[in-house]
Amino acid sequence: MRGFLTIVCLLIIGLTSKAQQLPHFTQYLINSYVTNPAIGGTDSYFKAQSNHRYQWAGINDAPRTYVFSLQGPIIHQKMGLGGYMFTDFTGPTRRSGFQASYSYILNVTSDIRLSFGISGGVLQFLVDGGKVNLENLNDVVLSNTIQSVIVPDIGGGLYLYHKDWFVSLSAPQLVGSKLQFFENFEETQARLSRHFFASAGYNFHITDEIDVQPSFFMKFVDPTPLQVDASVRAIYQEKVWFGVSYRSEDAFGVLLGFDFLDNFMLGYSYDLPINGLARVSSGSHELMVGFKFKSRD
Repeated sequence: MRGFLTIVCLLIIGLTSKAQQLPHFTQYLINSYVTNPAIGGTDSYFKAQSNHRYQWAGINDAPRTYVFSLQGPIIHQKMGLGGYMFTDFTGPTRRSGFQASYSYILNVTSDIRLSFGISGGVLQFLVDGGKVNLENLNDVVLSNTIQSVIVPDIGGGLYLYHKDWFVSLSAPQLVGSKLQFFENFEETQARLSRHFFASAGYNFHITDEIDVQPSFFMKFVDPTPLQVDASVRAIYQEKVWFGVSYRSEDAFGVLLGFDFLDNFMLGYSYDLPINGLARVSSGSHELMVGFKFKSRD
């Protein structure tokens, strides 16, 4: 029994203390709400989106992430409400959760607005013992054990924006909750680490029909190094986009997408690893579908 507990705790500590705990998306601009609660309600309509990321194709039990979000403005676009659900599978572990958010939006000038956002929810962290090799423990019963823990989570953010540019700052997992699976087991070192996100972007109007949008997204969680995503998108008639991206010490990517029938969105991205994973993985795939609840005049 104690050997099994040790394996579980080592899995949790390894996954929570040596890496970023939150999934990353190449299409961070297309569903930026899941990175900052202050972005909820900053459009003039409600928006539903679903993101599916299949990471490191070719590797067994590689990360798979599913996110569904819904958010939009209320009270004459002075506030925003929203929420999202997510599930993230990595090997024998699964992280699932729900976050609800509220934002308050101020007019800084006639064309610049500042949104303050807060989010709260719960996270379930689960380890499936049936996927852990316990041959040396000679315990068939424990090999099928599933252990889980549920903890609270709170985050916050700021979002300053104009029709041509934006600056976003956010900090999820502010509580730093412990992931304590067993009451009678030694004190765990595993906990939710505070993350810090910063991003910005600008729309350059090349012609009446073509915009070019460079942007970056920075992620920091102690003790991992700062990670930077940089991308450039070309947008045609505000409906079709194509771009390239780079994630520091990780991958190059291409992304494309389009809006159709004035309400539907579809996006796809592909990441090609540039680190040691390039020898064993053919890359990562990400799909986004969305719907804008625009009123019909």
